[in-house]
Parts: sequence; C-alpha cells; structure tokens
Amino acid sequence: MLTGKTIVLGVTGSIAAYKIANLASMLVKLHADVHVIMTQNACNFITTTTFETLTSNKCIVDTFDRNFDFSVKHVSLAQKADAFLIAPASANIIGKMANGICDDMLSTTILATKAPKIVAPAMNTGMWENEILQDNIVKLKKYGFHIITPDSGRLACGDIGSGKMPSEEVLLNNLLLHIAMPHDMEGKRILVTAGPTQESIDPVRFITNHSSGKMGYAIAKMARLRGAQVTLVSGPVNIKPFEGIEKIDIKSAEDMYREVTSRQNDSDIIIMCSAVADYTPLSYSEQKVKKSDNGMTIPLGRTKDILKYLGENKKDGQVIVGFSMETENMLENSQKKLEKKNADLICANSISSNGTGFAVDTNKVTLITKQGIDELPLCSKEETANLILNKICTL
Repeated sequence: MLTGKTIVLGVTGSIAAYKIANLASMLVKLHADVHVIMTQNACNFITTTTFETLTSNKCIVDTFDRNFDFSVKHVSLAQKADAFLIAPASANIIGKMANGICDDMLSTTILATKAPKIVAPAMNTGMWENEILQDNIVKLKKYGFHIITPDSGRLACGDIGSGKMPSEEVLLNNLLLHIAMPHDMEGKRILVTAGPTQESIDPVRFITNHSSGKMGYAIAKMARLRGAQVTLVSGPVNIKPFEGIEKIDIKSAEDMYREVTSRQNDSDIIIMCSAVADYTPLSYSEQKVKKSDNGMTIPLGRTKDILKYLGENKKDGQVIVGFSMETENMLENSQKKLEKKNADLICANSISSNGTGFAVDTNKVTLITKQGIDELPLCSKEETANLILNKICTL
C-alpha cells in the first residue's frame, strides 16, 4: 500500500519512544521507505541501532554528522518525504515547531518540509493541559499540522489522565489517511451499512444471519482512505472501524431502516452491504407462522425493504448501491433486483463459490449496472472494495 512512499519519523525524548520501533516495522512491511530522526534525549529511551536495523536507513541525530553520503540532509529528507510524523512529540518539540525554532536535526528538517506533518503528543497530564502547550497546539493546527489527540489512561509517571500516546495502529492509520491513496473522493459523503441484523424472538433468542461485516467495513475503510466522509451503520460484528469513520451501532432491521433513511438526504452515495434478516417476529396474534424443526411456532413477518425505499426516494445525483448474495441464477436475480429496487449498481456474488461469501477475507464480485456487467477477479475484500468504489466514481 505504501510502495514508493517515503516516510520520515521524528522521535523525541519520551518513554513512549519504544512504540515507534514497532511502527517503523509496520511501515516497512507495507513497503515504505522509512527514515528516522531522533533528538539527543530520545537516545536515552531507544537506540539508533534499533531503527537502523528495522529500516535499513541511517538514523540521524546529529545535524553535523558527516558519516553518510554528502547532501544537506535536513533539506534532502524534507524534500523526499511524502509524510512526516513526530511521535512521541514532547512539549519541547511542540514549542519549537509552533514558534519556528530550529536548533537540532528534527526541528530543522520538519520546518523545511512541505509534506503532510502529523504530530502525536505524549507527556504528563499536567503538561498536556497546560495553557501554553495548548496555545502551541492551536498554532500548529493553524499552520496545517495534523494533531493526533492523546489517549487517556495510566501514564509512565503513574498519573491517570490524558497525555498518553495512542497505539501504533492509530499512528499508522493516520499516516495512511494522508498518503495511502489519492483523495479522489474528497468532499463526498458516503453512508455504508455492514454486518447482520438481529430480530428477537423472545428475551433469550433471536433470528440473524452469518454476515461478518468484513466487506462493508472494507468499503468504508477504502472510501475513507480516498478522502470521503464516511458514516458506517453496523450490525453486531467484531471489527474495529478505520480511523475517522463515524460508526453507528444497530441491532434490528428496524434500527437500520431508521438510521439509514434519516441520513439519506445528507449522503451522496449509499452502499447497502449489510445482510438484513428477511423476517422479524410479530405478535402471536399475527396470522403468518412458521414451524421450526423442533415443532416450535415462531410468528414471522417481513422486514422493511430498505434498498427499495432508498431507490424510490433517491435524490438527484445520489448513487444507490446494493449487494446481492445468491445461491443460484446470480446474474438473472441480481439484474431483476437492480430494476426492482431502482438501484444504480448491484454487487453480486455467489455464496457457493470458493473464496467468497461470509467471514472469508476474499471476494469475487460481479458489478451490474443498467449499462452492463463487469466481472471482478477474486481478490482481497479491500481490493474488491476499491474496485467497487472505482465503478461508483464513474456513475
């Protein structure tokens, strides 16, 4: 995902510096070219050898170090960088950046770069909440720096409060948001549904399906990476949404209907990737009943057809996308669904195919529009999501 990208990591004097070794490793595994600049104080917490071993690049501390090929290093790295992350960022480096002070290699290099600048503060709660520090944070935001808000919890000093540096995964996701993909969906508001719904039979049992939510979460992630503002309406799944996605938890089909329809007019694109239970229990006075295998009678009625409602109430310029998971006659049934629901795109696949269906990490989808049919290759769900978004951008 980061092939050909150069990332500069700035590490300052904080116990949280040890986390950046893992971050550097994660970035290298994504094929990024990673360079590390450390302050002198950072060397008290982690060694330059650690970063040089992980990145295969010299870790720079001394502005006047001559032990590398000649170039004005703070300029050459600043120009080469696709993104610049300072983590952990001490109160000292924050003050320097906010006021244009350049007295070491790190402060000099970040002032010279035009790459996206991301700062992850890490410090004692009292320092983080200090008015001077907060004024400097405001200044950095004004100058275009992206600030990752510290976590709250137990700090290394033993205090409980804010100022804790977020996990390596959060740092990585913030980098990916800036450089992983072109922001060709910037300004688009996308609503994605994912996961199953649950319909209670009684206080103990419910009807549901096997949806894992993986495809919907992959679409939401890739749309966010492409710059979109993403809202994810999710049934009960065990997946954490990507950084910056607004997540709304629901359980029943009625919950999903309410949340989706209330946001329809605020959405440019709606992608219904959830597997909504077709039936919901009714009161025992209802006429429709179905006998289960053990002879138990379960009153049932159909849930609201959310996709059909969206198609019937589509606003000008809005794109409505549905999914069709079939066991037979996939193309025929999906084409009928496209017409019946007044959707712009149906993403169809068969649960009987190898590598597709619920809970797996790959998918093989056929894209059906009124203009034609495009069969996508078997690939990861994130790759599939990207191909689906490419198609949406043409509609």
